[in-house]
Amino acid sequence: MTDIQERGGLSSEDLATLLEVTRSLAAPFDLMSMLAAVTAAARQVLRAERCSVWLHDAQAGELALEVSSDLQRVRIPVGVGLVGACARDRRILNVPDCYADPRFDQQVDRSSGFRTRCSLTLPLIDHAGALVGVMQVLNRIGGTFHAADEELATALAAQCAVALQRVRMIESLIEGEKLRREMEMAQVVQMSTLPQAMPQLAGYDVHGTFRPALLTGGDTFDLAPVGDRLLVVLGDATGHGIGPAMSVTQMHAMLRMAFRLGADLETAFAHVNDQLADTLAEDRFVTAFIGLLDPIRHVVRYISAGQGPILHFHAAGRTCSRHKPTSFPLGAMTLARPRPAVEMPLAPGDVLVLLSDGIYEYTDPTGEAFGEGRVEDVVARHGTGSMASLSAAILEALHAFAAGAPQEDDITVVLVRREAAP
Repeated sequence: MTDIQERGGLSSEDLATLLEVTRSLAAPFDLMSMLAAVTAAARQVLRAERCSVWLHDAQAGELALEVSSDLQRVRIPVGVGLVGACARDRRILNVPDCYADPRFDQQVDRSSGFRTRCSLTLPLIDHAGALVGVMQVLNRIGGTFHAADEELATALAAQCAVALQRVRMIESLIEGEKLRREMEMAQVVQMSTLPQAMPQLAGYDVHGTFRPALLTGGDTFDLAPVGDRLLVVLGDATGHGIGPAMSVTQMHAMLRMAFRLGADLETAFAHVNDQLADTLAEDRFVTAFIGLLDPIRHVVRYISAGQGPILHFHAAGRTCSRHKPTSFPLGAMTLARPRPAVEMPLAPGDVLVLLSDGIYEYTDPTGEAFGEGRVEDVVARHGTGSMASLSAAILEALHAFAAGAPQEDDITVVLVRREAAP
């Protein structure tokens, strides 16, 4: 049980606020609006009097204060004050009494008239490991910051760091060939949200791959540890290109945030669905399989929001069973109460097969679709091997069937296999 759970869990209002910020950070934004949203959310959920964001100027070796209620464009060298020390050492600083800490720079208080009691200062590190800034939260109302606050702030800081990196990358592509460069940037952003390596889980072999039809696509997937379980996601937004890519990026980011903050499957699904329902156009939605694998019980507990078919390869008989979606697509409508999750037990050697419709609906030059039967034939022949080899076999069979016909939709493969008994 996490510290967040031990103190009663996040309120529904706080979780909704964090997911709203996560959703907005995955959408187009300007720098100041994004920073204002992050600092406002941090003040609310951490019950703090102030939150500020300092941007790292690597060339000058300085930190520039970008968002504060009463200070304008303060710049300090890296290493000076708590903010500078945090940037230099790249670690969280939780200081219960700032004036008792020799690293604290009192000059900022003297300039603003503000009295700092306690502070929580976090480095903003992007997915490539580069320092992009520092977030500082001051004066927790009613006391000092504790471990649960650090966990919440770390989750928010991680989202802020990625968003800051996106801003800087987008700014570097403003001039010349704007549309092409925007497509390339959207691709970088989207690809950066996918697993960089397959997680290692004792007794299981997992694999995922994504091939967009254009530079960006409307598909996404995730295979990520969540405590002692494995998060398994396959999402497919209507259409392909920048718009759908941003939709699935929003969904992906919100799901990771929700589970990181300790939400259960149904709660995460409901909040993400309602956020998307409020922001997507009426003709837009996201089909998604969202599951949690328990490697001790060998059970996948899932909600399938319009995503199907879900294939379960049974190793004992070398057969596949098909399962239908369990709920409406994400964002299609708000839900007063999500349907309960479904459980799929995995026997030794069994495989959970999740494929986007870009595979099932791929047509050859005559207009015939690849279909479910061909997929099941490939799984029956190759399901006892590694999941990387099964993925390759599916894509190879698809390529042979296409006979040169162009790829018109995104292709995503997610495979989870329980290892056979020795």
